Amino acid sequence: MGDSTARRRDSMSDQALIEATGADWQTWLRLLDERGAADLEHAAIARLLVGEFEIDGWWAQSITVGYEQERGLREPGQRPDGTFSASASKTVAGPIGAAFEQLADPEAQAVWLGDVELTQRSASPPKSVRFDASDGSRVHANLTAKGDRTAVQVEVAKLASAEAAAAAKAAWKERLGRLAERFE
Repeated sequence: MGDSTARRRDSMSDQALIEATGADWQTWLRLLDERGAADLEHAAIARLLVGEFEIDGWWAQSITVGYEQERGLREPGQRPDGTFSASASKTVAGPIGAAFEQLADPEAQAVWLGDVELTQRSASPPKSVRFDASDGSRVHANLTAKGDRTAVQVEVAKLASAEAAAAAKAAWKERLGRLAERFE
C-alpha cells in the first residue's frame, strides 16, 4: 500500500468507507484501475463512481482524490486544475463582527497582516470575505461565531506547488496568530 493510501486511511478508515460504499480502499483502487481511471480527468472519475457504482457525490470525490494521490496523478493538497491550496485557522477572543472588521478593513489589516497585500473580491459580512493577494494567490476567510469568540478559517488557493502551499500555511498561521493578539 502506498503512503498516500495510508494518509487517506488515517483521515478515513476502511471501515467508514466500507459502511458508506460497500468496498475498502484497495477494492476501489482495483475497480478504478480496471476501468482505466488513471487516464481520466478528475470529474470523469467522480462521474464514473456516481454513475456506475451509485456512490454519493461526497464519497465519489473522496475516492477520486484518494485514487489520484495513490496513482501519482495528484499530490496531497493539489486541486484538479494543478494548483495547490493551504489552510490555517485560529480562534480569536472577540465577537464575529470585530473579527470580520479586522479581516476586511485595509487599515486594520496593516497592523497584523505583514508582508502580503489583500484586495477584496467579495464579502458576506460578518461570515466570509474573499481576496486576491499580492503574491498571486486567492484568500478566502470564513468566520464562525463561538459565543464571545470567533473561529477564523483561511483557505489560500491558486498556489503553484506543494512547497508554496506549505509556506502559505506557515505564513497564515503566523498572520492569524498576530490577528488573535489584537483581541487579547
